Amino acid sequence: MIEQKEFALRRVALLKALNGSIGLVLAGEADPNLHHPFAAHAHFTYLTGLVDEPGAALLLDAKNPNPARRVQLFLRPLNPEREKWDGFRAQIGEELRTQAGIETIFRTNMLAPQLLDAAKRSKSLTLLMPLAAHTNPVSGDLEIFRRAAERIPNCCINDGTHILNDMRACKSKAEVACIQEAGRITGLGFAAAFACLKPNMNEFELQRHVESGYHQGGSRELAFRTIAGGGFNSTVLHYHANDQVLRDGDLVCLDSGAKWCGYSADVTRTLPVNGKFTPRQRAIHDLVLAAQSAAIRACKPGARFHHIDEAARAVSRRAGLADAFIHGIGHHLGLETHDANPDSPLRVGAVITIEPGVYLPHEKIGIRIEDDILITSRGPITLTSGIPRSSKEIETAMFRARRSS
Repeated sequence: MIEQKEFALRRVALLKALNGSIGLVLAGEADPNLHHPFAAHAHFTYLTGLVDEPGAALLLDAKNPNPARRVQLFLRPLNPEREKWDGFRAQIGEELRTQAGIETIFRTNMLAPQLLDAAKRSKSLTLLMPLAAHTNPVSGDLEIFRRAAERIPNCCINDGTHILNDMRACKSKAEVACIQEAGRITGLGFAAAFACLKPNMNEFELQRHVESGYHQGGSRELAFRTIAGGGFNSTVLHYHANDQVLRDGDLVCLDSGAKWCGYSADVTRTLPVNGKFTPRQRAIHDLVLAAQSAAIRACKPGARFHHIDEAARAVSRRAGLADAFIHGIGHHLGLETHDANPDSPLRVGAVITIEPGVYLPHEKIGIRIEDDILITSRGPITLTSGIPRSSKEIETAMFRARRSS
């Protein structure tokens, strides 16, 4: 769990990085019909720890002469009638300030005058939310800043969208502990898969056992939708139907992860449905494992993803299977499964996934192996090393799990 002190230090660091400019971080809006659970934007949660405040905003104003107002939190106004349906919310007072760890809290109807006051003083507005492609609406902070700048002479808008990406890419000890715990819980789900997997079960039944293992381990949320693709489906990267029968002699590509305190794990193992790899399956599996091992060895401070990708791809290329490795080597991991990704070399404290694969649809063989890696000055640490990975380890784990179940 991340303590309030850490959130406060993150806000102080952001104020310093803004260098007197104004920043605005938005939580985002909820589905008005409540058909989907609300998840605050990860930038907002990273700075506040708040996850269930749709419409909220955080204003950063380092030049405010009142130190208590250099960080201002804005929450939607109370609506007692609506809250009879959706749940009651706290009034602004000492209890809420203590809970949020922020001294100045307003309702969102006060954002306009407070932003006007800050912008007149600073004459500088800095974008922090991710930029949008031209086919999508502009980011929320850019939309607000454009309207504000039109009304304030000589007020400029700057691009600071790299700032929070850079901050989030380097995990604290508490963040690493959360990811590691998510990985441990994910291991419980995979252990359930080793025990239950058998020919003629449905892909969804396998998914259900895996996710039940997460819940029993204390996780309340998935990092992403579980992929459990058997046979030909193992060759489909983002297969999600999970409704086919798993056949004797086939493989199943199981890509899944639990969340813990908001932080994700992301693990893939490819399992033989009957508990034994065929010689061909074993050869491809061992090749993918060799590619992953080469990539993990390349995980060091200063490396870029294309360096790590090439280490894995060289293994596939030597085996004549370069065209069968059809995706990138991995991504940053944290509050989001595909976490903030700065355009910069890896630093100590980064947590990334390494996930090479080989996909041969005509053979119904899709093999991917994925683990979560911490970058340290002394070499990479595999946070999910407790989950059997080699073909021999997987067969042994499946045999023992079935025998004891």
